[in-house]
Amino acid sequence: MTIRAPAVAGRFYQASPLGLRKQIQQWFAEPCDAELMPRALIVPHAGYMFSGKVAASAFRWLKKAHSPYRKVILIGPSHHYAFDGCALPADQYFATPLGEVKIDLQGVEKLSHLNDIELSDHIHELEHCLEVQLPFLQSCLSAFTLLPILTSRIAPSRLAQIIDPLWQDDTLLVISSDLSHYHPYADAQDIDHRTLKVIETFDPSLTPQQACGSTGINTLLLLAKQRGYFLTQLEYKNSGDTEAGDKERVVGYVSYLVSTTTQTGPE
Repeated sequence: MTIRAPAVAGRFYQASPLGLRKQIQQWFAEPCDAELMPRALIVPHAGYMFSGKVAASAFRWLKKAHSPYRKVILIGPSHHYAFDGCALPADQYFATPLGEVKIDLQGVEKLSHLNDIELSDHIHELEHCLEVQLPFLQSCLSAFTLLPILTSRIAPSRLAQIIDPLWQDDTLLVISSDLSHYHPYADAQDIDHRTLKVIETFDPSLTPQQACGSTGINTLLLLAKQRGYFLTQLEYKNSGDTEAGDKERVVGYVSYLVSTTTQTGPE
């Protein structure tokens, strides 16, 4: 049995299981105003002191829904390595302070035969963008297998072809992405709000300058539009809105919920 050890526990989030559970439970205690079953989520991937609350605003819908999901496809951008296609791990488990998550070995086997897919524990070893989502998922789902996909040079249309047959009723799709990086506060807000308008029109044209996980978001937009799904923005902030950040060089964060029905207000 091979296990990927946590790479950013104690830096991006608490290494203490007790402290980590307590922090996530506090965020999950905030209310959700409607009943929507998430089919997919877009969530940020910075340190929890910066973006954890924004990520939790999406994951608590999953927690509330008591979802039937037994599989999770988790997609994020490779921050350390550039390569053609996508990378899957050969490891059998990913570990966090909350325990071990079993890799979807059947999914890995199915995709590993494609020219676009590389099996590489090395590419996954230091990557934070997928790891930071795992404690949230472990706090929402009683048992699940994980298909962790790191993207590099691949067209969203091609990734959508790869993902589409795997995104079944028992499977949640999670896209890990931050927004703009290192602009002054007001400039970042302007850039990000224009980016959000692009996302909300299901326009799969985002660039890495607008969102570091643009490939994953564009892929989701293609699939969600094709399936007639709805998109609900939950929370937008940037690092300058937190006690840990300043307003000179900020990073933007947003959370979205994708569902088969839309939220309706009182008549």
